[in-house]
Formats: sequence, C-alpha cells, structure tokens
Amino acid sequence: MKLIAKSALCLGIFAATNALAATDLVVATVNNGHMIEMAKLGKFFEKDNPDIKLKWVTLEEAVLRQRVTTDIATGSGQFDVMTIGMYEAPIWGKKDWLIALKPDAAYDVDDLLPSIRAGLSVGDKLYAAPFYGESSMIMYRSDLVKKAGMTIEDRPTWEHIRDVAAKIHDPANGVYGICLRGKPGWGDNMAFITTMANSFGAQWFDMTWKPQLTSQPWKNAVNFYVDLLKKYGPPGSSSNSFNEILALFNQGKCGIWIDATIAASFITDPKQSKVADKVAFAQSPIATTDRGANWLWAWSLAIPKSSKNVDAAQKFIRWATSKEYIALVAKESGWNNVPTGTRKSTYANPEFQKVAKFAAAEQKAIYSADPNNSTLPKSPYVGIQFAAIPEFQSIGAATGQQLSAALLGKQTVEKALEVSQQAADREMRKSGYYK
Repeated sequence: MKLIAKSALCLGIFAATNALAATDLVVATVNNGHMIEMAKLGKFFEKDNPDIKLKWVTLEEAVLRQRVTTDIATGSGQFDVMTIGMYEAPIWGKKDWLIALKPDAAYDVDDLLPSIRAGLSVGDKLYAAPFYGESSMIMYRSDLVKKAGMTIEDRPTWEHIRDVAAKIHDPANGVYGICLRGKPGWGDNMAFITTMANSFGAQWFDMTWKPQLTSQPWKNAVNFYVDLLKKYGPPGSSSNSFNEILALFNQGKCGIWIDATIAASFITDPKQSKVADKVAFAQSPIATTDRGANWLWAWSLAIPKSSKNVDAAQKFIRWATSKEYIALVAKESGWNNVPTGTRKSTYANPEFQKVAKFAAAEQKAIYSADPNNSTLPKSPYVGIQFAAIPEFQSIGAATGQQLSAALLGKQTVEKALEVSQQAADREMRKSGYYK
C-alpha cells in the first residue's frame, strides 16, 4: 500500500509539474467576428495540445495595430502570435522582425490564393499565414433598390451609386441610403477612401515619391465622399468603421454598404441579420478607372522575433489557418460562417457554394485586385488601399484624422488635403525620399 501511495504521489507531482510547465501562448488579435470564433474554438487546439495554453488579447482594430507595431519595433515580446495584414508582413519580414513560417506538407501552402500568399511573402518565404482574406465590394438591400425602380450592376459609376442612395434614403423610417467608413485611421476610413480615390485617378505618391494629396483627383474623390455621406449617410458617420456599420446593416438601417467582402457572411446570416434574405452584391464602383477600385487584404497570423515560444506558435498558426480549421468552423457553425478569402479549396467546396450566395462576388473581387497596378498614373509603390512603405502608417493615420474632420464639417476638404499634403511631404523628406 505504501508503494502504491508513493507511486500515486509521484504521478501527482509529475502531472502538477507538467501543468506548471505548459506553454502560455499569447495571441494578439482583432475583435472581428471570425477572430472571436477562433478564440472560442481554441479549446479544440488545447485539447490536442495539452502542453499549450492559449492566452487571448483581443483588441479594436486601431488599438491592435498600435500595440503590435510598438511591440515588434521595441522587441518587448508581449505576444507570441500577432494578427497583422498585407501591409505589415512584407515590411516586417524584410526588417527581420518576423519568424518565417514552416508549413508542412499537410498544410498545403499551394492551396492558398496566389495574390494573398504573394502579399504575405518576401521572396519564397511566407512571413504570415492568412486567417481570412478579403477585397471590397458593394453590398446592398435588393428589396429597397427594386422598390425604387433602380438596379446595381457590377462596376457602376459613383454617380449611379449616389443616385440609388438618394432614392432609397429614408431616415424617417430608419433607413440611410449609404453607409461608409468615416472613423479615422490608415486602415479605417483611409482604406475605403483610398480605393475610391484610386477610381477617380488619384495616387498617394508620384514616381519621384512626392505626395499627391492636393491633386484634382483627390479633391474630386474626397468632396464626392463627404457630400455623399452628409446627404445620404447615417448620423455619426465620422465614428463608424467596419463593426459599427455591420451592426447598422444587420438592423436594416443601411441601403448600400461598400466595404470588406468578409462582411457578406455576417449580413447573410439569419442569426445575425434582420435582412439576410434581402442582400445582393456587386463589384465596387468606379469614377474614371477600375484600377485600385477595390482593396486586397488578409488578416493573418505571424510570429515576432521576440517570441520565446516559436515552436508552439508555429503549431498554432498551422492549425488556425488550415483546411481542417475551416472544416471545424463548418461543423460547429455552418459553412456560411467559415473564414473565406484564403484557400482555393473553400471556394471549390460544394457545401460552401450551396450556402454562400456571396462566394462568386467575393472571389471575383479578390482576383480582380492587383497591388502592383492599382493607380491610373504609374506609381512607385505596391499596394491598393495603402502604399507598402514604413512611412505610410503615420502618413495615412494623419490624413485619416484630417478627412474625418472634414466629414464632421470642422474644415473644408481642400484644407484637410492641404494639411495632409504638408504632413506627408515632411515625413517623406525626413525619411530621405527626396530633399
């Protein structure tokens, strides 16, 4: 009996030691629906990997960008896995701030959509794995548009979108003609406004890297945007980003919404949306060109060089961005709720095609987006809704603040663009792009 008791005691101590030795893997992510689902499903990963405990830091988009940028630049090592995008991945990969990923044969890296994979790589090394990918497109209330005697086809003009918004705008009954991002941030209002400006023939920088924010195409685009939202948008548009507009749309308060394709799975879900059966889709509007009219983005998982748990992080990222994870979401929540925009196999799956009426429009938008040819005049940078240079983050954020102020009526569009131009010029001179 003494021997059994002693053995049991030893086993208990061993188990307790193992529990204490479990790796705490800290994952920083954004508070979007698919990431919240990932956190819920993390228990399946932990069950298969009892030596790893997931610790989630879930943040609003702008706060996440700020936190992970500070962490990686200072090497403070707060996070083992970071949620970043197609802007950060190649820049940080080149700076040697990220650990290259090591997908195994089962991961099937060739199944990743080519444009998404390329945007997260430097050379042949993948520095972030896409959790979900997106472009942007028109999402609209087909019932309201039909009742107004209007239609929305692929690639309508911005003037046509304005005319439709005017017809269906009915604030007395809680319906606003159009909802667009207005919250300041290089990845918030500027993501949308840049694609709009691209379609008006604008660019961030010319071939000598001089900022172009006071050019006529920028003035035309931003004046059109401000006028559109002031006349036919909801009150408080200057505070609205993706999640705020998603809530409005699901409540039936937006006639037209032009934003991330990933929203389609939420607004067509009857559990979330009051208008799930009344939604239709079209490719993004244009003014003078379709170049850069819809963005390309992937929220992706990456490992900072400062992580002390690289092997565990590699294992988690392989799990969270795999075909098997997508199948797990389908099993737990249905095929209409899986993260999309990353893998060819998702779009080829008959079960997904059956429930995702947005699939064809989303895939078409993603495939049409070309980060290497996104502006009508030739530009020196890669990127559609951003310019893939380190300086853009501060330039885009400052411009976003100015344009949000213009939307609020605190200053004219021309003044906002002039101040933004001066700030961008200072930043580019300071960084040595020109004297």
